[in-house]
Amino acid sequence: MPKNNVAEFTGASKYILDDELARIVNISMALEMPLLLKGEPGTGKTMLAYAIAEALNMKLIVLNVKSSMKLIDALYQYDTLTRLNDSRFGDSKRDVSNIKEYIRMGKIGQAFTSEEKVVLLIDEIDKADTDFQDDMLDVLDQMQFDIIEIDATIKAKHRPVIIITSNSKKDLSDPFLGRCNFHHIAFPEPDMMKRIINVHFPDISRDILENSIKVFYKMREFRGIEKKPATRELINWIRALKADPDFKAKHLLKGDIPYLGVLFKKSPDYNIAKSYMNRMRI
Repeated sequence: MPKNNVAEFTGASKYILDDELARIVNISMALEMPLLLKGEPGTGKTMLAYAIAEALNMKLIVLNVKSSMKLIDALYQYDTLTRLNDSRFGDSKRDVSNIKEYIRMGKIGQAFTSEEKVVLLIDEIDKADTDFQDDMLDVLDQMQFDIIEIDATIKAKHRPVIIITSNSKKDLSDPFLGRCNFHHIAFPEPDMMKRIINVHFPDISRDILENSIKVFYKMREFRGIEKKPATRELINWIRALKADPDFKAKHLLKGDIPYLGVLFKKSPDYNIAKSYMNRMRI
């Protein structure tokens, strides 16, 4: 389906995806449109970009969006401080009169100037303000931006594969949404989670697999939990269980649940889980 010599994405060594997600990834690459991913933390939004880069043997460039970030920071930086020091001390090999020597590409700039097509991950776009979001998509639509200090226009050598993630902490503007393809990554159902765990632990015993997943989903239902444990917490928890020589999988169903701190990272959540533990029988 994808064009421009980009292969079809069907998953990666550590990333299991369903048919719907595979289709939207591949049609986004074919249409050369950004793909906006939403879903609760830990559902694999960020890791999808890593998986695409791995599977298609492409370089990954990651722009981690911050609330204070300005668009120009993602495009390029003019290093005035280094130029001032070079001018003052005169011991640099750079030509102080040549401003180009002091232009450093930001993450979007790096993606545009790459000699090969890359995957560009714009992570947690909902942290940025609306102007940042809309101006950024203008740049991504046009595939170019200006560097005013040297009166130059940077045009993308190759249109990158663009993955944008949002944790839905803040609404995105209608113009922004209208210029992206969209997919909501739902939290995996138990059967899908078993496939994910089997990829990470191919030698896992059936008892640990079945019991840990059963208890994990039960704990996600605890009332009052602010931050539910996600897939990465489950993977780390199973890693801890497997590393404990005294652990018995059958004890999980009796409410004997070790290493709660691997699953619950906030003190109130940890205390709620602990209070449920003695009453939990599956």
